[in-house]
Amino acid sequence: MKSFAQIISTPTSDTLGTTLVLHFDNKRYLIGNLHEGLQRTSIERGTRLIKVADVFLTGKTEWKNTGGMIGMILTLADVASVSAAATTEYWTKKQTKRAQLQSEDGPGIGSRDSVITPAKPFLKIHGGPNITHTLATARRFVFRKGTPVEINEFKERQSNQQWEPNWRDENIQVWAMPIGPLESNNKLSFRKRQSPRKRSLDDYQEDLIHSPRTDDRGPNESNMSEEDIRNEEIRREVISDMFGSNWRLDALVEMPIASVKMPATLFTRDTITKKLANYTGPMPGGNQALPDINVLVRKPWPASQIAELPPTKPSSIAMSYIIRNYPQRGKFDPEKAVALGVAKGPQFRQLVNGESVITKNGHTVLPEQVMGETKPGAGFAVVELPSRDYVEPLVKRPEWTAPEVIEAVNSIVWNLGPGVTSDPTLRAFMIQHPHIKHIVSSPDHCSDSLSMGSAAAAAIRLNQIDPERFIIPIHNNTETPISTDTPYATDSQPVCIIAKIGMKIHLEPTSLVDESTAEPSLNTASVIEATPKNVLLLANAIRQEINSKNIQKELSRQNLPSPDAEIVCLGTGSALPSKYRNVSATLLRVPGCGSYLLDCGENTLGQLRRIYGPEEMLEVLRDLKMIWISHLHADHHLGTASVIKAWYEAIYGGSDEDNGSMNQEIEDPTPGSLTRAFNDHKRLCIVSEIAYLKWLKDYSSAEDFGYKKIIPLAVWGVLEDRKYSTEIKCNGIKVGFNTSDPQMNSGLKAVTGLSNLDAANVSHCHGAKAVSLTFPTGFKFSYSGDCRPSVGFTQIGKNSTVLLHEATFDDELAGDAVAKKHCTTSEAIGVGVAMGARRILLTHFSQRYQKIAMMDGIEGHELPLKFEDADPNADAENTNMPLEGVPETETIPLSELVENDASMEDMLGTSTPPSRNSESRLASSPPKTITQRVDLSALRKRDMKVGVCFDYMRVKVKDIALLEKITPALIKLYENEPELAEKSVASVEDKDEEEAGKQGTVNGNVEDGKGLSKAEKKKKRMGGGKMGRTEISEEERKAVRSGGRLFS
Repeated sequence: MKSFAQIISTPTSDTLGTTLVLHFDNKRYLIGNLHEGLQRTSIERGTRLIKVADVFLTGKTEWKNTGGMIGMILTLADVASVSAAATTEYWTKKQTKRAQLQSEDGPGIGSRDSVITPAKPFLKIHGGPNITHTLATARRFVFRKGTPVEINEFKERQSNQQWEPNWRDENIQVWAMPIGPLESNNKLSFRKRQSPRKRSLDDYQEDLIHSPRTDDRGPNESNMSEEDIRNEEIRREVISDMFGSNWRLDALVEMPIASVKMPATLFTRDTITKKLANYTGPMPGGNQALPDINVLVRKPWPASQIAELPPTKPSSIAMSYIIRNYPQRGKFDPEKAVALGVAKGPQFRQLVNGESVITKNGHTVLPEQVMGETKPGAGFAVVELPSRDYVEPLVKRPEWTAPEVIEAVNSIVWNLGPGVTSDPTLRAFMIQHPHIKHIVSSPDHCSDSLSMGSAAAAAIRLNQIDPERFIIPIHNNTETPISTDTPYATDSQPVCIIAKIGMKIHLEPTSLVDESTAEPSLNTASVIEATPKNVLLLANAIRQEINSKNIQKELSRQNLPSPDAEIVCLGTGSALPSKYRNVSATLLRVPGCGSYLLDCGENTLGQLRRIYGPEEMLEVLRDLKMIWISHLHADHHLGTASVIKAWYEAIYGGSDEDNGSMNQEIEDPTPGSLTRAFNDHKRLCIVSEIAYLKWLKDYSSAEDFGYKKIIPLAVWGVLEDRKYSTEIKCNGIKVGFNTSDPQMNSGLKAVTGLSNLDAANVSHCHGAKAVSLTFPTGFKFSYSGDCRPSVGFTQIGKNSTVLLHEATFDDELAGDAVAKKHCTTSEAIGVGVAMGARRILLTHFSQRYQKIAMMDGIEGHELPLKFEDADPNADAENTNMPLEGVPETETIPLSELVENDASMEDMLGTSTPPSRNSESRLASSPPKTITQRVDLSALRKRDMKVGVCFDYMRVKVKDIALLEKITPALIKLYENEPELAEKSVASVEDKDEEEAGKQGTVNGNVEDGKGLSKAEKKKKRMGGGKMGRTEISEEERKAVRSGGRLFS
């Protein structure tokens, strides 16, 4: 059977780890790091993950290596579920047909295989300590049914064990190597490690033979305490409930109303009709007396009942693996068999299967007499050494001298931390194994090439149109050669090669390393040359117009507060990372106040590193005051831990030694201790709902990522007497910007750089909030997160300088926006008009709009805008489920409503939309809806300016007005990319749910394109214009002169 491993990621600015995919015909395996950005780079390269059933995590269990795990597991689980559903449907139809044949033709027909049960989908994650804990922390926002996920944390092999593999299946054998660093008393000082005595090969061999094995400190079941074993069982049960629970949405529990824990949706059953209805009387926790009645409430999903996980401790164990095929039998020699008297036919088969046969003459023929020599199973190793402290423990492991393990291993992929390549002990080890190809994957040597080539190419083209606002992602395609004193084999061929994406390690039928399959880096020069001349001519005309005295005079008259405040778009897509847009994240930089992250989706840190060089990146991190997380959907927060750790390293060097006493002032606070902590300017505020802050605390016991230095601020939107206000608490202590304690007020203002923060509950999922930030300069910035139009948001955002609002769908998909609780373009702009915002930026576009959102026909009419605010009594775990017997205004199947990403976590209490089958599901009371007509002509009357966000875009507040000017060139750019546009639309229209719905696109059929030929569809999408012209038309010139309005 043909098998090979292929490198799919190497260390770059936005893919921090090394990952391989091992291919067999029947199965795939992921080996290496599940780092942030892995899923997106897999989409970029077309790596199909549908057959992945086992993942082997290398290195330490820390977010750097596991930051993409939760998103990847959700994708793989969804892929497995869809595949299983399709298989079930296929076999159900087949069984039905057989049953029909049996009934028509009598007994016996179709009886064979009459009951077929498809294989149950599963996913196994193998790794070191704390993998179980890390995944269990996601129980508040991850829920999948019918796709069990199993965690296998490898233990250290007992000394008396034989060399049986730690794990095996039908394809491979795996020997796991948990490796710990040298004990602290054996560590060399930093200075000594920099200039060690070079060891000879004899020194190395002598040390390997005689020195005792270092303590790998791998967890061992036999020396775990009963409490540790019980805690591990709790974590495993949580994961079981997250992915394999039989929990149902319509399961209700009857209890006295006084026993109900709020928030929750309460139901009563009519004693006559037996139908359910929403309970509308006095609520628990309110001021009114409760009636003595029983009510029905939903039973929470099991994982949610664990308020806190048992704490764990950070582990220094780094996992590595040796992986081998099974031995391959030699080739059968039929001539020898015939000469020995073996009859052709069944006896040949018996010999091939390893069975002896007896010839007609009575002689016994053994398989080895007619079979060629058995070939050992080919293999390779993946070794991760985070630092030089791991080298000696690795090379002293007995696996390297055990023929049962190391035989036929032809290559080692070394995932090395900074400075490890030059370690003399590691070099000696390589010399000791000259027959092995050593593939080095290290940030010291691998090129920092553009991992997301499609997004980078789009950014480069945008940069040609407007280099001031669209940057070319920072990159370096040059590899750093391994130093000349790296070991060489006797034939002068280097035993070390630098890892490249696409490189293959073939196992069968031939064992070799193939460098010819490595992918070339993106050729930025060719991208620049490919941009049509007519686009460049139009862009040049626009730049001349922008630089004209009239336009510059207009800009100088804007009278905007903090005009040099900058909005940096790090992720403008929704749901899943895609080829062209990363998930939600925006950086706001306000001179004199600080920097602020508004949502922090997966790989936000990688996006920042592509925009800022090392020095400026350090400045951004040191200036970072606050991270705002709008809600618990995974696409809005899975990048937070890595950003906090980068900030922690920039401020404290990654060490918690200084000011350790300050930690207690936050963990167990008093008003006085909080005031002191607020005046410690080396703090980072994380502001969100309480459930997200609990996730950070859960994870903090597995890794020291800086949690003890953050200030967790939980926010609630409050509506009293038709007035909106905000409540803020820090670990249970009420704080704020305008409290009765002036020292508290000034401290919070100092640590955040703000003069006020207002939040409003919005209709999207439980806990979803929008926010308005007000600065001492008078600058006011409002951010919607994900939501329907909200009255509360318009109130707290009144007279905003800038509104950043989601615009997930175009106006033609208004039904989808209502069902999925998002906004259309017109609705987002309508909120800005109602708010009186001076500048509006639109973001969070559905991934069906791969490059540019549909923005036509908006201005100049009134919009009946439906404002929907969140129901404060909705279930904490389950919101917006349809109620039996209650009329629904929007009825769409659940499968059509779940948006690509981890959105099935909506069943955890997020925004699962209504179902057409109201008989089988339950709903909370719908959000309050207010319809208000908004006159969009105010865009002109109030001199509002509207812009569209793109990844890698940097725009100052004073320059938002210029975004409209460049729109004609943007339209022309994408008009002149018919092939790329066709490919983009095809990726949405034609991919099955396994890829489209789960790897970066939404199920978005273009209804108005039905019945058209391919050419007609292309012409329709491109606007019917001519392609590739080398001059601009008079209409285009007029558009430039008139300002190139975005909306017509």
